[in-house]
Amino acid sequence: MKLNNYPLNILLAWIIFSGLCLVAQAENVVVQPQDTGVALNNPQMGWTMHFYSNFPGNYGSDLEPSDSLEWFEGCTTVYLRIPWAYLEPEEGKFNWAMLDTPAQRWIASGKKVAFRFTTSESWLEYATPKWVFDAGAKGIRYTFGWDKGPDPNGKLVDPVFDDPVYLEKLRNFLAAAGKRYNGNPHVAFIDVGTFGMWGEGHTGGSSKLTPEQNIAMAKRHIDMHKEAFPDVLLCISDDVDGSANRTGNYPATDYARQLGVTLRDDSILVQKAPNQWYHVDMAERFWKTLPVILEHEHYGSSVRKKAWDNDLLYQSVEEYHASYMSIHWWARQEWEKCQDVIRKINLRLGYRLQLRELEYPKEITVGEPFTVRWKWANAGVAPCYPGGFVAMTLKDEKGGLVAVLSDETLDVKTLEVGKIDAIPVKEHTSTFTAGLIAPVTKPGTYDVYISVGQRDGTPVFALPLPDDDGQRRYKVGQIIVKDGK
Repeated sequence: MKLNNYPLNILLAWIIFSGLCLVAQAENVVVQPQDTGVALNNPQMGWTMHFYSNFPGNYGSDLEPSDSLEWFEGCTTVYLRIPWAYLEPEEGKFNWAMLDTPAQRWIASGKKVAFRFTTSESWLEYATPKWVFDAGAKGIRYTFGWDKGPDPNGKLVDPVFDDPVYLEKLRNFLAAAGKRYNGNPHVAFIDVGTFGMWGEGHTGGSSKLTPEQNIAMAKRHIDMHKEAFPDVLLCISDDVDGSANRTGNYPATDYARQLGVTLRDDSILVQKAPNQWYHVDMAERFWKTLPVILEHEHYGSSVRKKAWDNDLLYQSVEEYHASYMSIHWWARQEWEKCQDVIRKINLRLGYRLQLRELEYPKEITVGEPFTVRWKWANAGVAPCYPGGFVAMTLKDEKGGLVAVLSDETLDVKTLEVGKIDAIPVKEHTSTFTAGLIAPVTKPGTYDVYISVGQRDGTPVFALPLPDDDGQRRYKVGQIIVKDGK
């Protein structure tokens, strides 16, 4: 019997041979990478080092000028919290070097900077510059203490936070700071810190405003910061709604959230359990769309009060879905005493993008589409707020970029978070074509790298994978590219 002039046995052999070829061509490479466990320096997450903690000597004064805490695993940000009086000692004359010098040390290491400008301090007579009061702004003398307050003989001065002269001078200062730092890609966040004691929005130990006055003042100062820094992530202390308020009625922070201002909780481990923190329910209103920032009590102070607990510190990250945690003490001491829990926190703090599985063909043909299947997970407690897109890059033996293939249909911002023992995994399929029309793609064997970043394939995010090429692309295998002619 013949079919199309071919003997049946020959035709069957051809069909079998062709089938074997198809199977061979369909064979794929499957990669299942393991998380390396390293701390990651990524946008909108990490540990923030209190270089200035209100008082200029705390806690960066013991660091060498070359020390940007590369040894403190997970430190991504230097935090500069300092009174206005130090930054504008004379009207219109600014001491920006106080901020820029430590900031540039961190920036040179690929890290970020954050600020808080305060106007009320428990240790400094004029946190608001004296020249502001000399210009006619009203002030209230007080003796610091929750059982004390306004005192004509007090050694400390609070501004009247809605005084028009004070507001005019403060708005001018914020405008100057905004001109310098708004839209700066190296600035991680700025606190709304110009109202209340230590910039935390409470006056119970100083000028003793009513809760209603506190809320009104907080809203006014939020508005001024939004005016000066429209292109920077702003945050505000949970204490503006009452440091121990657990009622669920949070008008000031609700107002902040509506304007895209995120939450900072300055109260972690200030007190012993069950008052180790107060506002998990407040954070619940923020974390799904904005990164939550946590600040633990000064480590040494918390230890002395027997409020410190490593397990609770870790728990605070879980419950708040925190993206940032503070280094609020002498950094070397905190690292030496707490490095085990710091490393544990680093596996959950913020987001942690994991490639769980990658499947791609062993061979592809120039100009012809091929399919890649991925399994991705976010092993952190918070979304990847900046968002990013997966890419596969083929590189030759010289490290040259043969093909950069980015998939805009998977935004890692959409990866869901879960408890540590129930992390959701997202399966996704991408279709790529290497060498379609141009550039020339020669047949050969190429290294396969994966990355997550901008839509155009520019890598942005560090991943917990080995074999980084130095540009946040990670080698996962090889692929054979055949000539399409």
